[in-house]
Amino acid sequence: FEDFEEETTREMILEGKREDGRAFDQVRPITSEVGLLPRTHGSAVFTRGETQVLVITTLGTAEDEQIVDGLAEEYSKKFMLDYNFPPFSVGEVRPIRGPGRREIGHGALAERSLAQVMPAVEDFPYTVRLVSDVLESNGSSSMATVCGGTLSMMDAGVPIKSPVAGISIGMITSADKRLLITDIVGNEDHFGDMDFKVAGTEKGITGIQLDLKIRGLSLDIIRETFERARTARLHILELMKATLPASRETLSPYAPKLLTIKIDPEKIGKVIGPGGKMIRKIQEDTGATIEIEDDGTVYISCPNGDSAQKAKEAVEAITEEVQVGRVYTSEVISIKDFGAFVEVLPGQDGLVHISEMADKYVGSVNDVVKVGDMVKVKVIGIDDQGRVKLTMKGGLNPEIEANIPENTERRREGGRDGGRDGGRGRRGDRD
Repeated sequence: FEDFEEETTREMILEGKREDGRAFDQVRPITSEVGLLPRTHGSAVFTRGETQVLVITTLGTAEDEQIVDGLAEEYSKKFMLDYNFPPFSVGEVRPIRGPGRREIGHGALAERSLAQVMPAVEDFPYTVRLVSDVLESNGSSSMATVCGGTLSMMDAGVPIKSPVAGISIGMITSADKRLLITDIVGNEDHFGDMDFKVAGTEKGITGIQLDLKIRGLSLDIIRETFERARTARLHILELMKATLPASRETLSPYAPKLLTIKIDPEKIGKVIGPGGKMIRKIQEDTGATIEIEDDGTVYISCPNGDSAQKAKEAVEAITEEVQVGRVYTSEVISIKDFGAFVEVLPGQDGLVHISEMADKYVGSVNDVVKVGDMVKVKVIGIDDQGRVKLTMKGGLNPEIEANIPENTERRREGGRDGGRDGGRGRRGDRD
């Protein structure tokens, strides 16, 4: 019976008739919709005739990259597409198991076709995963996945370079005749001589796959196939643009917030801290996740945009260089007889000598500041060993100066107080 069905189908097409009544260059009716699943980061349903796919986009961070460990050198992928072809999509009843050769091949074709328009990591550092579930199939579900994947990513706010659409071109041949068929259905694929899948944008092709049952194709047939595919592709792209003209300007509120900054690779250790102490503290304080690449690229991600910004500011503060002449608001971290150490920037402290604490004489450091106080300090110098010298003079802390006890004023006449070596301090402590 199948032989009779094949012979009848081929004869009917060669006589100028298709089983669904379409012209040979006509695409099946197309409908599409985006944003069906509000809780996902992006979603789209693309329907072409009796072929329908649901494509969901999920955005992740660098931790979500796929590590590929094969025969070649290990590498990671920031964009991946999974294609599922459940048995109910073609009216079959069988167990749903892991992906087979067909699913892997179709997914790889759709992934390669879309990978060409993905934004650069510098512009969009997210990891992007697409999952295409075929809901019904009567030919060319892989090219429907390309179309649905484009719309789903645009719905998620992925700034793709250009929309991509795909189409399958078939062919029926006889001893003296050859016919190209646009947008083939299942029987035309099964009983035909060619299934030439072509995906691309308005300007060019991003992916092709050829299944052939005859000995080969001439250059004329290839040229004609590409031109037929181009015409159909432009038609599909126009319909897709009517659904969603461009990528959304904002991401889903449920997508992780991801910021990227660049630091000096030599300062990576400073951000991480001894045993990871510094980076853990930032993550605990802000709730953000921080990942650092060897080239100094820092990825900061968290569900809340404010937390990501706070983590970014903390990293920038650690890697920032202390500048002479600049005023900083700093915390007092320890007190000595000769002055106070303050944290100018995270991980960078400096000394305010007792003689630089106020515009008037100070008898004891404890009369001016205590551990944990926040004070304004000005950088007056950095020595060859990187030690930072600070001052609180110049009216930087008027409230603190106003509270210095009057009995600490230097007595210009009479004896000196015994505890301060004449109020001058020990020479070795001052240097």
